[in-house]
Amino acid sequence: MSVRERLDAIRERIAASGRDPAGITIVAVTKGRGLEACREALACGLSVLGENRVQEALPKIEAVPDAEWHLIGHLQSNKVKFAVGRFRLIQSVDSLDLAREIVRRDPDQEMLLEVNVTREPQKHGVAPEEALDVAVAVAQMGRLGGFMGMGPAAGDPRPAFEELRGLRERAEQRLGRPLPLLSMGMSGDFEAALAAGSTMLRLGRALFGNSS
Repeated sequence: MSVRERLDAIRERIAASGRDPAGITIVAVTKGRGLEACREALACGLSVLGENRVQEALPKIEAVPDAEWHLIGHLQSNKVKFAVGRFRLIQSVDSLDLAREIVRRDPDQEMLLEVNVTREPQKHGVAPEEALDVAVAVAQMGRLGGFMGMGPAAGDPRPAFEELRGLRERAEQRLGRPLPLLSMGMSGDFEAALAAGSTMLRLGRALFGNSS
């Protein structure tokens, strides 16, 4: 199957879930894939591309400047200077200290707060119990657009996604303004994420297949 055929099938599944495909942002995850995959995604109308590592992303950003690039992987504080201003959205802000360093270097950098709603030790993200306070603090000093999270490595992803949606709603109440972005759902669990209110899906294998 081509990327276009896979994308059509994904949009059919989004519609079947009761959501409007036009209202869902698909981030085409190009981690480990070459420039041909990036350009094929753009040719299919997928304007948002996601990368996990700054070092891998930077040459792609230079080569494919028409895309809207998102950083979706863990960002070390010593790599912030290379990331700010290059990515339209840094989805993986997982601590208040990291947010401070981002804002110090670029107050206009848009961010999402990553929350470890599965509580799995191998995953990055703010602890759910601390997420509200951290979100308010980040929003008060920088440009916070919403939340990002991952489903569990195994088992039902719905409780984690529903918890993240609830945290977003409570943060909106605390701040008195909307946080429109809720990035959750990957190739294996995006329908559960859509049911929980996701506005942004991060899809790699579902779009490009298993080969890199």
